[in-house]
Amino acid sequence: MTETSASATTEATPLLEVRNLVVRFAKAGAPAVDDVSFTISRGETMGLVGESGSGKTTIGRAILGLQPVTSGQILFEGRDITRAGAKERRGLQGDLRAVFQDPFSSLNPRRPIADALTEPLRVAGVSKAERDRRATKVLQAVGLPSNSGERYPRQFSGGQRQRIAIARALVTDPRLVVCDEAVSALDLSTQAQVLNLLADLRAGRDLGYLFIAHDMAVVEFLAQRVIVLNRGRIMEQGLTTEVMNNPQHQYTRVLMAASPVPDPDEQARRRDIWKALRAEAKAQAPAA
Repeated sequence: MTETSASATTEATPLLEVRNLVVRFAKAGAPAVDDVSFTISRGETMGLVGESGSGKTTIGRAILGLQPVTSGQILFEGRDITRAGAKERRGLQGDLRAVFQDPFSSLNPRRPIADALTEPLRVAGVSKAERDRRATKVLQAVGLPSNSGERYPRQFSGGQRQRIAIARALVTDPRLVVCDEAVSALDLSTQAQVLNLLADLRAGRDLGYLFIAHDMAVVEFLAQRVIVLNRGRIMEQGLTTEVMNNPQHQYTRVLMAASPVPDPDEQARRRDIWKALRAEAKAQAPAA
């Protein structure tokens, strides 16, 4: 294979491919994730949206190796990581990162931010001088002063701590970041700032995101494609603009009606629509 054809093959291979994923918490119970398949390309954001209990976080945890897979495959850059062992997962830590909902709980209040940022680099054997250089650079990339590493978690606002969580995810220069409800705990103005930051970083670094959320409006802003998930199954998927402008599934319309808006009159109207759609969806749902 020539260098040109090898490069073309690499570009054609999805960054992430999930094939017929099934996750069960108990052998006799219903699957938490049921036959889910999708791909994410380099530089693309895939939105994964659904209510609490829909299985979206379980999918993210399975990709990160935090949740055992019952059946199906997870491929990262063409490499099967479905049942990767601890050693193989350690080798993936630099390329496959995560940002969770509550960064404060994962930051040691007794240690400065620099320690949290440089820990994965220290584990990877990166020199202290290089660790410090990368920490300074990534703090600047997320819009925080370069000396923020000297401060402690309690000295930052919620939005700033989420920027720190993003910086920690990016410090290893990853290929894919799983964002699990990464902005849901933030107020609307801070949400917008963090979403803009994620979009800018994606463009500048050719990052892929799996963006997990329950709010369709948030997903619409960031994701090029979206999957609507309910009870572990895909209800609808496609280009985000097409799904938002012409939702085909009743459950998608329910989620859209539930998205908050700043106008109280419009919010009241949406609430009425949401109640009507929920009632209709329950009436049409098959018996368990």
